[in-house]
Amino acid sequence: MTNNVEKALFEITPEIQHYSELCIKNNFIDKELYTKYEVKRGLRDLNGKGVLAGLTNVSDVCAKKLVGGKEVPCAGKLYYRGYNIKDLVKGFQKEKHFGFEEIAYLLLFGELPDKEEFDKFYDTLIERRTLPPNFVRDVIMKAPSRDMMNSLSRSILNLYTYDSKADDTSIPNVLRQCMNLISQFPMLMVYGYHAYNYRRGEDLFIYAPSPELSMAENILMMLREDRKYSKLEAKILDMALVLHMDHGGGNNSTFTTHVVTSSGTDTYSTIAAAMASLKGPKHGGANIKVTEMFEDMKERIPDWNDQDAIRQYLYDLLDKKAFDQKGLIYGMGHAIYSVSDPRADIFKKFVKQLAREKGREKEYALYETVEKLAPEVIGEKRKIYKGVNANVDFYSGLVYSMLNLPKSLYTPIFAAARIVGWSAHRLEELENVDKIIRPAYKPLAPYRDYVPMRER
Repeated sequence: MTNNVEKALFEITPEIQHYSELCIKNNFIDKELYTKYEVKRGLRDLNGKGVLAGLTNVSDVCAKKLVGGKEVPCAGKLYYRGYNIKDLVKGFQKEKHFGFEEIAYLLLFGELPDKEEFDKFYDTLIERRTLPPNFVRDVIMKAPSRDMMNSLSRSILNLYTYDSKADDTSIPNVLRQCMNLISQFPMLMVYGYHAYNYRRGEDLFIYAPSPELSMAENILMMLREDRKYSKLEAKILDMALVLHMDHGGGNNSTFTTHVVTSSGTDTYSTIAAAMASLKGPKHGGANIKVTEMFEDMKERIPDWNDQDAIRQYLYDLLDKKAFDQKGLIYGMGHAIYSVSDPRADIFKKFVKQLAREKGREKEYALYETVEKLAPEVIGEKRKIYKGVNANVDFYSGLVYSMLNLPKSLYTPIFAAARIVGWSAHRLEELENVDKIIRPAYKPLAPYRDYVPMRER
């Protein structure tokens, strides 16, 4: 590209700066108007309760209980198809098998499989662990992106062109597409990562998934050049996949799935839209922010046992003096949970095991200290309407770091799990709601008469 073209496309020119100032000026809305017109920003009230926008059988998120006819906060609970996530985790741990495939069956079909049904489903997923001929060469290897979520979205959209029934939204066809994508996702993710590194001069190795291995085992095997991983590593990654599989119909990417599905569009476009939502740092990208925040904290605080220094760093975060100056303690707080996040509760036990195996107990202890101090600091510095607790992202970044997963794959691994939930919700929307989602917005701009340019 010539310098002039590069400047026109990629620089903030004076003209763009001028237009942006017009955007800011003419898009401003007084925050008091949201209160005046009873608009629930984020579709939630001040207590975090969401606006009812739909019905679902897929999963439920509970953070309150009735006491004397009044709702009060309680320890968070997550249900998949009516089963408490903690019971599901205990179940497949007791039986000593990986959980992803069993829980995927539950979310997609609404009931737990017996041994025969499970084996048939597992074999069906294995059959679909393949990509169209030359797809890796023609799509993944060409112009790989530095951002894996963008790379994955592009690959998913490209799969549309290989599907002769891409626009068929009947339940059997959409289920076929969803099961394909669930099975193909680890390959799209890992191969996209290797392709980008190859373009940067690193060795290229592309391993086919093994039919003998679970989803979690295959991700670790395909990612590592020596193909080696420990049983605990695979067990914890499998646990991460199960815990991230779904989280109610109202989370941002799943609600996106419902909204886009309601328009009647195809499965590939729907999943790509959900990917765009999940990429955001306020949603699936939060685990990266937690990891980066702790990296900054460890550089600034020599003694990780110094609680006063840690507390001061947390104050600095909220005062926009530390890390990214956004005023946030990443990994703390949740739109729904105010007492505890059940996913974080489950995860924490396994994180401690992995920290011992990896010799990173001191780092784990730092996370525990921040988890204890952050709610106190937030309570002192902020006007809060509900409790604050560690969410699943608080520990997932540390887990991925200890698994030696590249940071660019943290959010894609979230997506590798959540695509099961998106699929279940898409099928549910298609089955039950034949109406496009179209909420109301109140217009504030006054009506004006057109004035010819020469008179302005």
